[in-house]
Amino acid sequence: MRIQASYLSLDNDLFLQKIEQAKKALDHCCLCKQSCAINRNLGELGACGAGINAEVAHWGIHKGEEPPFAGKGGAGAIFFSHCNLKCVYCQNFQISWQKQIKDSINPMQLGEIMLKLQMQGAQNIDLVSPTHFLPQIIEAIYLSRQQGLTLPIVYNTNAYESEAALALLSGIVDVYMPDFKYFNDSAAFQYSGIKNYVSTAKQAIKTMYDAVGDFTRDFQGRAYRGLFVRHLVLPENLASSFKVLDFLKQNIGVNIGLSIMSQYSPCYQAQRIDELNKKIDSVFYNKLVEYVEVLGFEQCWIQELKSSEIYFPDFQSSKVFVKE
Repeated sequence: MRIQASYLSLDNDLFLQKIEQAKKALDHCCLCKQSCAINRNLGELGACGAGINAEVAHWGIHKGEEPPFAGKGGAGAIFFSHCNLKCVYCQNFQISWQKQIKDSINPMQLGEIMLKLQMQGAQNIDLVSPTHFLPQIIEAIYLSRQQGLTLPIVYNTNAYESEAALALLSGIVDVYMPDFKYFNDSAAFQYSGIKNYVSTAKQAIKTMYDAVGDFTRDFQGRAYRGLFVRHLVLPENLASSFKVLDFLKQNIGVNIGLSIMSQYSPCYQAQRIDELNKKIDSVFYNKLVEYVEVLGFEQCWIQELKSSEIYFPDFQSSKVFVKE
C-alpha cells in the first residue's frame, strides 16, 4: 500500500495561509540565507537572479537519481532556473547562470507540469534547486492537489534555506534531499560565494530532520518520507568530507538516507582553479566509503568513480550497501 503524501492531509485554510505568507516573504526576500531583502513582488531580481515568476529550465522523467527516487518510473524532475549559490564547479551552470530563454510560468502552469509528470509514471515530484521559487511551488502544489496530484514531494536543495522558508514547507514536503556541500566556511565562500554556510546547513538539516524524520521507503523500495543527505566529494578534501559525516552521525543519526557522490569533474569555471582542476583521489574516496560503513550508515548509496565521466550519474550500477 502506498503511503499518502503529506500535503494531501494539510488543512485547506492552513495551506492558503502558507501561500499568502510565502508571497509576502518576497516583499523583502528572505527565503535563503543570502537575505538580500529585494522586493521581488515589484519585479526586482534577488541575489539568485530570480524575480516574481517561477522559471523552469527543464522538466521530465529523470532516471539518473538514486534508486529510491528513480525506481522503475523515474523521478518527476523539475529543474528551476537560477540559484542562490555560485559554485565555480557547477554541473548545471547552463541552467543556473548562463543567460538563455527560460520558461516563465505561473503557479497553475507549474501545477500542470506536476500533473503531467504523474501521468507519465513518475514516482515523485523532484524539485531541483527550488528555494528561490518556494511561494510559487507551494501554490502549485495546492492547485494540483485539487486536480488529483498524489505523488510525494522531494525537495532537492543545497541546504542554504532560512528557517522561515522551512517553516512554510512544513506539512508539504515528504522527503528533503539537501546537499551538505562543505564543513569549511572558507571553502564555501571561495568556491560557492556564500557566507556562514556551515552553520546554516547544520541548522537547516536539523530542521528538515525534525520535520520528516528517518528515511523511509515503501515495500517496493520507493522513497516516501524522511531526510536524505547528499555529499559531493571534492578534490583535496576541500569539502571536509569526514567532518560532514561525523556531524550527521552525532547530531542527526544513522537512519537517514545518504549518498556519497564521486561525480565531481572540473566544470564551469573550475578549470581556472588549480586545486579544483582535477579529479578526486580514488584512495581518499575509498577511505571515505569505508568510514561511512564504520559509522553505521545503512541506507547509503555509493557512486562508482566513473560517474564523473557521464552527465547523469548511473546510480543503478553503483556500489550500494543497504540493510533491507
